[in-house]
Amino acid sequence: MTITEKLYVGGAWTEPEGGHYEVVNPATEEVVGLAPEASRAQVHEAAAAARAAFAGWSGTRPEERAAILDRAADLMARDAAAHVELARAETGATTATARGMQVAVGASRFRRYARGALEPVERALPPQINEAGPMGRAGVFGAVAVRRPVGVVTCITSYNNPWANPAGKIAPALAMGNTVVVKPAPQDPLSVFAMVRALEEAGVPAGVVNLVTGSAPGVGEAAVDSPDVDMVSFTGSTAVGQAIGEVCGRDLKRQLMELGGKGAALVFDDADLDAAVRGIGTTFAFYSGQICTAPTRVLAQRGIYERLIEKLTAHLSFMKVGDPAARGTVVGPVISAAHRDRVESYVELGRKEGARVVAGGERPDLAKGFYVAPTLLADCTAGMRVVREEIFGPVVVVVPFGDEEEGIALAGDTDYGLIDYVWSGDVARAFRVGARLRAGGVGINTVGRNMEAPFGGFKKSGVGRDVGSYALHAYSELQAMVWPG
Repeated sequence: MTITEKLYVGGAWTEPEGGHYEVVNPATEEVVGLAPEASRAQVHEAAAAARAAFAGWSGTRPEERAAILDRAADLMARDAAAHVELARAETGATTATARGMQVAVGASRFRRYARGALEPVERALPPQINEAGPMGRAGVFGAVAVRRPVGVVTCITSYNNPWANPAGKIAPALAMGNTVVVKPAPQDPLSVFAMVRALEEAGVPAGVVNLVTGSAPGVGEAAVDSPDVDMVSFTGSTAVGQAIGEVCGRDLKRQLMELGGKGAALVFDDADLDAAVRGIGTTFAFYSGQICTAPTRVLAQRGIYERLIEKLTAHLSFMKVGDPAARGTVVGPVISAAHRDRVESYVELGRKEGARVVAGGERPDLAKGFYVAPTLLADCTAGMRVVREEIFGPVVVVVPFGDEEEGIALAGDTDYGLIDYVWSGDVARAFRVGARLRAGGVGINTVGRNMEAPFGGFKKSGVGRDVGSYALHAYSELQAMVWPG
């Protein structure tokens, strides 16, 4: 049975004025469900509903907000099996990824920000002695910095993780007392409807959470330019982020942007190559390379260059491509036929630029689905477009380097700066190199993350930081209160 969704505006499920569009399973090319096409007016109505609900929600006790977020997490966990099946169907993620990295992470983020709603929002500042003058009599002045909610937040999410990404925006925004308008990516919005239903069942008041969708850019544009919106939180491409930034700049709306990446993985001669290969190999396996944090740009010191390529090639032999629901599948499809064609065009571009196709490069022989073979391009140079531009697929490029200085220079020769990685047996060197990388995060001998560490990018990889308590700061404004002692 095909799912047919409605918009969620002001606490009511509402028929879309633009009809519906199909959400397609990238593994089978079958229709998973029908998502609503909101009109521009309906998006603005959603923002107005969020504005009307803001005073009440921001005035609730933190304990009340925490209880609702906690209940929502319980409900997501209760229905996890159905959520996993839906996430796998609309994203093409493997069962293990849909279960462990999408649905489970989404629920855990609501749980984390249920606790976050109770974190202190006030910070006492040292008293200051002021001499008598034009501003008044001498005295001791106390002060406190208080974090207040920003207001109405538009949350625009990417297509590669319809659970973790929206949860990472919605939950901390609500915890801080903001109200939200959620606009998911058009390719996989159905999971976000399930998330909003959990919030509704958990007791979130009408208008606090609003959900609008659409396949055309106009829906997102309306969610950004609405006069009722105070902040935009966006995850997606740098190009779209720049366009959003221009609109926000006109009204000085607050922005939080997690944009593109072209993560450098510096592998030194003394590195544990097996560990490095396992980390780099996540590019092929994790969301089929559709992840901005992937170590897609491998910088290999010349002493281990050929050995690293050999080990990466061997690693690829275990990368079973196919049905994400089947046991043993490691690499599922990419999100759409258009994106498959885009990734393949980059592989062909790499050939023309002079890269050596060590593995992959041909479309997998599968009857249906938008599959791309995991591909390894060697003998690349810094000027190649496949080295400089975000491909967002299961493609890794390898560039040789000589000494430490050259490796650092190559790592920084990019428009991006989200997460870079360093593999070296000399940990002191790894940290020394990491400190010189212009990236928001640096993995030292790992691709793992600490989910309390700040997340965000330098350069064209984004604006602001979130995750952990940093997300609570991102969705709040500072207010200073000063008084005479």
